[in-house]
Amino acid sequence: MKNNKTVLSFIAIVATVAIVFSACKKINEATELGGGLIPPIDNINTFETFLDIETDNLLFSDTTKVYFNDDLVLGYIGNDPEFGATNADAYFNISSSSYFTYPFINRDSVIIDSVILSLSYQGAYGDTNSFNTVRVFEIAQNAGFNDTTLYKYNNPDFATTGAELGSKTFQIKKLSDSILHIRKRDTTKLANVIRIPLTNQLGERLKGYDTTNTANGAFRTDSIFKTLFRGFAIKSDNSGNALTYISSTDNIKTKLIVYFQVTKNGVKDTTSTEFYHLTGGQANIVKRTPGGGWSSYLTNGTPNDDKIYLQGVPGSYGSLKIPGLDTFSNAVVHRAEIIATPLRSTEDGQFVQPLGLFLDRINNAGDTASTFDIDMSLADNFSAYTYDITSFGGLLKSDSTYRFNISRYVQNIITKKSTNYKLRIYSPIRAFVYSPGYNRINQIYVTDRVAYGRVVLAGGTYINPAKRMRLRIVYSKL
Repeated sequence: MKNNKTVLSFIAIVATVAIVFSACKKINEATELGGGLIPPIDNINTFETFLDIETDNLLFSDTTKVYFNDDLVLGYIGNDPEFGATNADAYFNISSSSYFTYPFINRDSVIIDSVILSLSYQGAYGDTNSFNTVRVFEIAQNAGFNDTTLYKYNNPDFATTGAELGSKTFQIKKLSDSILHIRKRDTTKLANVIRIPLTNQLGERLKGYDTTNTANGAFRTDSIFKTLFRGFAIKSDNSGNALTYISSTDNIKTKLIVYFQVTKNGVKDTTSTEFYHLTGGQANIVKRTPGGGWSSYLTNGTPNDDKIYLQGVPGSYGSLKIPGLDTFSNAVVHRAEIIATPLRSTEDGQFVQPLGLFLDRINNAGDTASTFDIDMSLADNFSAYTYDITSFGGLLKSDSTYRFNISRYVQNIITKKSTNYKLRIYSPIRAFVYSPGYNRINQIYVTDRVAYGRVVLAGGTYINPAKRMRLRIVYSKL
């Protein structure tokens, strides 16, 4: 009998633990984004409700600037049935690796063999089976391109001078394959490199410069060098269906290589000299031409769209309004999260989702974006703000939703009658936002690739209520 009682007690304990564990699991499954245990929703002490969100598609007026270490994007997407076309061109300068030294050793005996512009391949977005063609030109001295300005992604094209220096057509998926580069006494195994043959005339021109303190002394100082050669413009043909990312500052793989023959001590030798992107002076111009569903929703005149079209900036953002917060009864907010559900869209297998989404709030004048300091666990690292993307949100969840935790922001609207701002959802590289806590504007890094990814989200009036963008609130009445 004693043993039976012990067994029954053990079973009761196990059952109780299982029930508690199941309840806790049920509570937190839908809220894995944040920390803290949410009380069980019993509709007596704790309640759950969903507020409608008014959603609208708008063009993103991009002010992001290209930094020295940013990957640059090249290529053309001409057949994205949901978003339209994208064209991307890159610009950067080069410098000699050593000034006050003539890099061709003995000018009188130099014979230019070949000239190659090598670019470090970092990745791609789109149809990697397609072929892209890029063409290289020289940036004109009067183009306004310099090494002290940070240029925006929507900057106008820079003027070029002279004829095309060279071109390359490549299939993106093969860029990561190893190839053998064979020269006299030199065999190199290469991968993740785009090698563009350029005209030998460029090599002859460089060969003609010297180290004197004159207008021809390109190898004396970097400033003289740039008055003689401003840099490269790498322009993409309107062909292909993908974007290619390169690193202009990877000096192992990105460089101008001039191969030449030279006679030293009576012996003919084959060698090379290299030029690198070592100083500021880079730009990346990305042009979007809306098409497909995105174009239709931008021009439909409806302030409450049933779908939101987002792509890596530059491009689009979604405007969100939650009018129900203005009349919400006084309550203790345990959890408030925006739920956004991606929808299947045409060719979303190759045009994948962005690396991350971001949410901020816009003031009434529309000229300042602000953070959610407490909800984001915002920290000031002086050169940039940092935040906890895992707890705040912006990454795709295991339940195939994006969720943004704005609990403290909602609490302040309900109890302190704080301003119920218009919100903005988008996918930037960097967001420049004002922090009320730190009382200044600073940047937040969100992703690391311009124009990467796109997603169609269910909007506030989507036909299926279970997928609509909405605000979920778990609360207790006061």
